[in-house]
Amino acid sequence: MNQKRYQVYGLGQCCLDYIGKVDTYPPPDVKYEFRDMVVAGGGPVATALVALARWGIACTFAGVIGDDQFGSVIRATLEDEGVDTAGLVVRQGAESQFAFILAEPGVGRRTIFWRRPTGPEPSPQELDYSTIRNVEVLHTDGLFTESSLAAAKAAKAAGVQVVVDGGSYREGMLELARLSDYFLASETFSTQLLGENQPLAACYRLAECGPEVVGVTLGARGYVALAKGRIIERPAYQVDPVDTTGCGDVFHAGFTYGLIKGWKVDKCLDFGSWAAARVSLELGGRAGIPPREELTREGW
Repeated sequence: MNQKRYQVYGLGQCCLDYIGKVDTYPPPDVKYEFRDMVVAGGGPVATALVALARWGIACTFAGVIGDDQFGSVIRATLEDEGVDTAGLVVRQGAESQFAFILAEPGVGRRTIFWRRPTGPEPSPQELDYSTIRNVEVLHTDGLFTESSLAAAKAAKAAGVQVVVDGGSYREGMLELARLSDYFLASETFSTQLLGENQPLAACYRLAECGPEVVGVTLGARGYVALAKGRIIERPAYQVDPVDTTGCGDVFHAGFTYGLIKGWKVDKCLDFGSWAAARVSLELGGRAGIPPREELTREGW
């Protein structure tokens, strides 16, 4: 049915973000003015696919929204970028995922207040397995546990590369790691996994599950990874960040882009790190995604 129409099948969160700047995070029980608010699409997988689409990669997205106004905007933010939304399930009478984010440009921090979608998550029966078996990469954040596992099993059986964005440690994530080829986690995930902040130890723990490459992103400190037992550790690209929203999402997009281009692992990781740094220069997770012509200009 599907003959490589898409290169990446994304399964995971999609969100609408309201983002504003503050000088410092406010104390409780005060009125505190924010400025420069932007409204943008968000979500780890959704934002990764937007980046990939801007870089010329054909993507299709599966997730869930409500039939509310936020849901309509979320869909539009994907379709306007050329991301196919045939797998985006609309739950009647439900509310879409939403986040309000306070960014502190001087220190490169942000605080996220978010609400998960209120409707049922996508079920395994609602996934398009014909497409999953015919893409080059399945990219998932594991939020929808049952469906993520079903998609990863189908992809694995078909020889499709599985990339997991491990943002938070939750039920089923280690089982998903066993089905993945590349498992790239956040520092939060690694700390939750071990109960202490030991990113390299977390890499070794994840590598026991079988992925070819595992890694932990460390924000301004860069990343650490294991590639078939080889340690790769790099600092972050030095920038003066405005907002770190979306940096991890675009790191994963950069890594996935490299896989599709046939790059070696080191270059895939380095490109992800470079792209993430570029994102931090703008408010919101998508405004700073480097355009395709910049990739060419910078030698990627």
